[in-house]
Parts: sequence; C-alpha cells; structure tokens
Amino acid sequence: MSPTTRSGRRQTVARHGQLRSPHPVSQFFKILAVSVAVVLVAGIGVVGYNTWSLFSTLSSNAVELEGQTAAPPSIGELEGGFNLLLIGTDACEEKYAHYFPGRCSGADADGELNDVNILVHVSDEPRRVTAVSFPRDLMLPIPSCTREDGSTSSAMSKQPLNDAYGYGGLSCVAKTISQLTGENIDYAAKITWGGVIEVTNAIGGVEVCVANGIYDPIYTGLDLAPGMHTLQGVEALEFLRTRHGVGDGSDLGRISNQQQYMSRLVKKIVSEDTLSDVGTLYSLATTTVNNVTPSSNLANPLIMVQLALTMKGVSFEDIVFVQYPTYTDPDNPNKVVPNRSAADVLFEALALNKQLVLTGDVAVNGGVVAVETEQPADPNAPADPNAPADPNAPADGEAPAQEEAAADAVELPSSITGQNAAQETCSNGNAG
Repeated sequence: MSPTTRSGRRQTVARHGQLRSPHPVSQFFKILAVSVAVVLVAGIGVVGYNTWSLFSTLSSNAVELEGQTAAPPSIGELEGGFNLLLIGTDACEEKYAHYFPGRCSGADADGELNDVNILVHVSDEPRRVTAVSFPRDLMLPIPSCTREDGSTSSAMSKQPLNDAYGYGGLSCVAKTISQLTGENIDYAAKITWGGVIEVTNAIGGVEVCVANGIYDPIYTGLDLAPGMHTLQGVEALEFLRTRHGVGDGSDLGRISNQQQYMSRLVKKIVSEDTLSDVGTLYSLATTTVNNVTPSSNLANPLIMVQLALTMKGVSFEDIVFVQYPTYTDPDNPNKVVPNRSAADVLFEALALNKQLVLTGDVAVNGGVVAVETEQPADPNAPADPNAPADPNAPADGEAPAQEEAAADAVELPSSITGQNAAQETCSNGNAG
C-alpha cells in the first residue's frame, strides 16, 4: 500500500500553532472514550440481560446530571436521537501511575482534569453517528454548577474546558458543553486513563497504518516502521500519546493521528463480528464497568440495550469524527477559542439530520495523511448502484437518487477537520 495525500476539495486548515499540553497523557482518552462509546452504544447491551449483577456496579457510582431525569427503559430501540457525552479524566490511579511519572508525581498528582471531551450524537432515522472532539485547551465560559455534595460553583467567564470537571464534576462538564453547543446532553460517562490499556487488551488490539515511520525515543519510546501494526496495551498507549513522533509535533497533530485509531477501532468492532462474540462482549462489558462513572440515567442495562439497538444498520460513511472548530486565542497562542460560525453550520446540520460532507483536511498540522485504497466491504452500506434494476424503483420523472442524496447533505466548512469511518488514513510519522 502506498499512502498518497488526498487531493481535491479537502483543504489544509489554518494552524493553531504548537499547542502545548501540560500533561502528555491528555489525549490517551480518545481511544478509551470511543471504545466506551462503541461498547455502550453498539455492544454492551447484548449481554446486559444475562449479567444484571455486573451492571449493579454502575448504579453505585452514578452521577446526577443537572436538569436530567432517568426515563423508564423499555424493550426495543430507543426512539428519536440522543447525545452521549464521554469525558476522560487524568486521575493517577495507583495501578497505572508508574507509566506516567511526570504526571503522577509532584504537587498536582492528586488533581483531576477532563482532558478529553467527546460528544457522540446519534440521530433519529435515518441513523447517523457524529463524534465531536473538543480541545482541552478550548477557552470558554463555564457556568455555575451544582456539585455532588450539593454546593454550588461560581460561573467563570473564560476558562479552559478541562477545568470544568474540577469545578463541578461530570455534570458541570455536560452543562458547559451543552451551553457551548446548544445541544441537550441526554447521557454522560466519565472514564479514567488506565482503561486505555484494559479496553485495548479486551478488544484484542487495533490495527493501525503508519505511512512514515514513527520514532519518539525520548517522550514515549515508540518506534514503528512504515506499514500495518496491531497495537494493544502499553504500545497502543504510546501510539496515542506520541506528539513529537507525528506531523509537526503539535498537540492538534496528535489528535488527528488518534482519529485514525478511533476509525479503525469502529470498523473492527462492526466488521469482524465482535458484536456477535459473547465472550468478547462480556470482556468489554467487564472492562467498561470497572472504568466508567455513568450519569444516573445511563446506569441501567436496559437503557444500554436500547442504545445498542439504535446503532444497527449505520453505514461507515455516516460514522463521522470531527474536531470542534477553533481559532487561536488572541490572549494566549497556546490556547484556542470557539469558531462559532463554523460550529453553527455543524450543529444546524445535526439538528436537521443531514449527512455531513467533510471539505477540510483529514488532519490538523500533518498528523495523518489520507490514502487512496480499496475499502473493505461495509456491512451497512447501501446497495450497489450497478446492481440489477429494482422493479419497485421510482418511475421516470421522479427525482434521481443522486439529487435526493445531495439535498440530504451539508458541506461543512474547511475549518472543521476529521474523517468518516469509510476513509482510510495513515500516521504521518517523523521518520519518513
């Protein structure tokens, strides 16, 4: 396979500069967040009926979301669309702290920040899934929040998004994202960075593509030659951690690299009969329960069953990973602020349940390159347009399918970067 940069309408977005991340593990949660999203929304419910005692752990740690109530579940697919917020915090768990001596030592070792924030939007029929990642250094207002102990935090006019958890916990992060986007947060879950090792091991590893070799001996110890690699455990964590080993060495370049991992994880779960393997699902369920603090309205296995059923039949083209659009903060070149005009286009398209067409680059700051290659068969893809004619097809004079599809699609501004699960990207390493 010879990776080549995709040409055409995709354009390089403006660089945000060399954004620094105080904690080098801050982006590890991307894979864990998406893993949990897939498990919660696509698989864990299948084993929920037979493992009720396993899920009782969820209820004991559940968190109330401000303004949300737990609706009684029912058997069958959840009606309508929903939003699931997944956050990853940098808590230094004793079992994993030795992997990160720089983060888990010193005065702030006991602190906890929401370093990863992903809003998973699942639409009503036709079902579409969009995962929006919000930069940890996004500067924005944080509203007054009610903490778990009943006390209230003060509103903040401009703070980094990853401070929200410290002000008011999971509910405060949900309230902050809801205020920014205008989206109601139906469900939420907090996950810890130790689970990146456990979830990757439980799924049996994820195969990634490296276009140019990755060599990062100082910061992560990662050394990968060009080609395909199946990563799990600590090595997967090193891949997700590396910033200096890909693109221009920036934090946003690293995020693009991690989107490749997320996309390939989704394809593995959907394409390799993972959802029909009870043993694998049980392992994933156990791992999830041990690494998730859910909102109270999510702490019910029947709700998880309903969420799982909504994912059936979603095509790879309609599973999209994007970064929330930003500008460089004029007050601090190492921070970013919302690009609200571009974001409005994205969330209006989601509200109207339009198919998203990405016109920007797949990568920010060169973290990955797009490759032209034959895609594996999508089990949920539409029928082959060259197949024999359907006797029930529309009569002459009715709108062609292409025109209907175009009317149902929205081109996103080029400042919104990302990829869908049907696309293939490869890491753009520094050793090419």
